[in-house]
Amino acid sequence: MATNIKGFYRQRKKPSISKTKSTASKPKNGASCGSNVAQPPPLTAYGSLDLQDEWDDNEDVLRQFDMNMAYGPCIGISRLARWERANAFGLNPPKEVKSLLCSTKANLDCIWDGRV
Repeated sequence: MATNIKGFYRQRKKPSISKTKSTASKPKNGASCGSNVAQPPPLTAYGSLDLQDEWDDNEDVLRQFDMNMAYGPCIGISRLARWERANAFGLNPPKEVKSLLCSTKANLDCIWDGRV
């Protein structure tokens, strides 16, 4: 058998080719902070930009409720059903969220609906 494993699996370095350093270390068209290179267009979903702030303070409260995992997962369930489930399990969800969902024209789907 092979007694000299190090010799069998010996690493060989490729011969180095000496390169001269160029004066420009960065490419002129590299995308970096402060670069004026054109960026790709932002992602769109449902015909509108995902990156726009198109919601009011009520939607912000509902999004915070969606992001709080203390009330259970929010994917595949409406916000109102999630609030009712959390209340049934004694997790004390905010009553403000239920009042927003019942009284206003709030979006009943979580922020991840249709994206995940």
